[in-house]
Amino acid sequence: MTSPACPSRRALLAATGAGLGALALAGCGGDGVREVADAGSGTVLARVDDVPAEGALELAVGERRVLLVRAGDTVAAYEAECPHQGCAVRPTRGNRLVCPCHGSAFDPADGGVLQGPATAALTPVDVVLTAGEVRLA
Repeated sequence: MTSPACPSRRALLAATGAGLGALALAGCGGDGVREVADAGSGTVLARVDDVPAEGALELAVGERRVLLVRAGDTVAAYEAECPHQGCAVRPTRGNRLVCPCHGSAFDPADGGVLQGPATAALTPVDVVLTAGEVRLA
């Protein structure tokens, strides 16, 4: 009885590298974040109704990520970059904005720190509400 052939170290590393490469490429696109190409003053980011009530909507605005946060008829906007070490802050259930890297949490109402290690608030993005639309100020 013969034993099954084992792959060489080179073949194993090549196969693993190809698999990791495919996984990395899959993570680069199609993340479901709406893109807004123009990032100038007056640019429509979303309709107010597109932002979940008591929730947030993540957008790619030019080269940056922005979180639109809604409370009733009010919408605030923040850079989705954690001031602690620059990781991407994400909206979560329970009306919080959380950095998955180190667990910092932010208040959607004002971007203030609810839980560290971050010590600074999220950077606000100036927006205006006009005729049911959220626009860059």
